[in-house]
Amino acid sequence: MGKIVFYEERNFQGRSYECMSDCSDMSSYLSRCQSCRVESGCFMVYERPNYMGMQFFMRRGEYHDMQRMMSMGMMFDSIRSCRMIPYHRGQFRMRIYERENFGGQMNELMDDCDNIMDRYRMNDCMSCHVMDGHWLMYEQPQYRGRMMYLRPGEYRSFRDMGMSGMRWMSMRRITDMC
Repeated sequence: MGKIVFYEERNFQGRSYECMSDCSDMSSYLSRCQSCRVESGCFMVYERPNYMGMQFFMRRGEYHDMQRMMSMGMMFDSIRSCRMIPYHRGQFRMRIYERENFGGQMNELMDDCDNIMDRYRMNDCMSCHVMDGHWLMYEQPQYRGRMMYLRPGEYRSFRDMGMSGMRWMSMRRITDMC
């Protein structure tokens, strides 16, 4: 079970909102979020309601200043929704496809991949099917840049998910990170 506490002001000041599950829209609880504290578990936070927009992975710890995170390249200054990432026991399996709708070259991953171009000679990943486990995809090799959280399911088009123009170049299992 996870727990995250959001605060309207930096350094854990102002009104707060405790969350132990998914929250699709925090605007009814807080006007903005400038800091947060992850007390247990892992969460994915989003810049817009309904789990849309830029995403950031948060594990146990204190995040004093979202503006500072923005200046470090995290790309957003307030959190509007969050999703708890459940702990997964067992194997991890994901098929990645070069094109939308599971087209083009396909490769199956069971472990982390720091560079799909080097490992599989794939120029892009535009759809995938997560069979087991929870994964993070990154726009740059070596798990850098913007990220996207994927739980089990079919993802026919990342563009339809509001991720147009992004290339996914590395993938990591969410295992002992939480």
